[in-house]
Amino acid sequence: MCSARVLPSKEAVNPSPEGDRELDALRHLIASTIQFDLHRKPGPPLVELIRSSLSLEAAAIFDADMEEIYQAGSWWPDVENQIRNIHVFERGRDDKETGMMERVLRVGELPVGALLLRGDASGATVDAIAGLVAITFDRYHSLANETRIESARRAEQLRTTVLDHLAHAYKTPLTAIRVASSGLVETGSFTAAQSSLLALIEEQSEVLNQLTTRLLQTARLEAHDLTLHSERMNVLALVEEAVATVGEPLAGIKVKIDVTPEDLSVYGDRSLLRAMLTQFVDNAAKYADAGSTVTIGAEEQKGGIVLSVHNSGPAIPVEEQEHVFERYFRSSSASGSAPGTGIGLSIARRAAQAHGGDVWVTSNMDDGTTFYASLPAEAQELRAS
Repeated sequence: MCSARVLPSKEAVNPSPEGDRELDALRHLIASTIQFDLHRKPGPPLVELIRSSLSLEAAAIFDADMEEIYQAGSWWPDVENQIRNIHVFERGRDDKETGMMERVLRVGELPVGALLLRGDASGATVDAIAGLVAITFDRYHSLANETRIESARRAEQLRTTVLDHLAHAYKTPLTAIRVASSGLVETGSFTAAQSSLLALIEEQSEVLNQLTTRLLQTARLEAHDLTLHSERMNVLALVEEAVATVGEPLAGIKVKIDVTPEDLSVYGDRSLLRAMLTQFVDNAAKYADAGSTVTIGAEEQKGGIVLSVHNSGPAIPVEEQEHVFERYFRSSSASGSAPGTGIGLSIARRAAQAHGGDVWVTSNMDDGTTFYASLPAEAQELRAS
């Protein structure tokens, strides 16, 4: 892999306060859109977020897929025709006299909408915002089409659909990387703001790595021809593997392992069960109170084994507990407190169900949060639904 180094121009060596302001606005936009609840239309909060972050007079977004226009600030009555024409004629331009900035929203080469701003912002910043809006809309539409995924699975098109999900899961961190890189190119030298962008690049690169692993696991779990590569394994050893896999997120957290008896064993697919436990432990580490203890337990119960991972931290509201294992769902208590995609816990559920078991969670302010997984004494054959 090769990299290119951009030498700053003399003018870029000392970036202006205006440039730093726009970098701060971009960072704020990136962080906010990543946390959006995509079960709701992102257009209304997004257009106001753009206007307020850059202190613009007005902002408008056209979502061609939904045929909807979102506005913030003061606009004239004909603005809807103007923004539709930007999309139809694929016209992007800046008018310094009027302060109007027009951009076509694209996913790849496909125009998916339009962005119209009025105020003061650099062309590079407007380009970056247009890319961020396009990807946010694309993520929303991908999730809204969940029913199509189930239909595709029944029509034996699962693998193609999973790959589509993989591509969509890449888009959020990749967009953040591209926007941050654009900011660095524009300013040239490493100010405090640029150092923050570099840290963001590193962070999102790691997110990409985790997403790849998890989504490939999803693809395997949803395949019709899934075969469990079952073996007899020691549960204590399996728990220790999961703890070692999580690694850094457990720094500053005490870990207590309680497996009874110590020679307790389970028959199943090692990679899938490790992925399930790793997700539980990683989730507990993210939301545990600093200096508290994460307790990992396993015990025999009638007809099988129950694994549990407990932490003290923010409680999951009762009305959300039945939804936390759904793909892309993130609890309101988790919003902004830790990075996440809403994919990992759905993988944990599918892994348990592939063995004929199930998962559930209990959570309240007094007792903390505990994730459970039940597994039968012997691995079960997966049946495609």
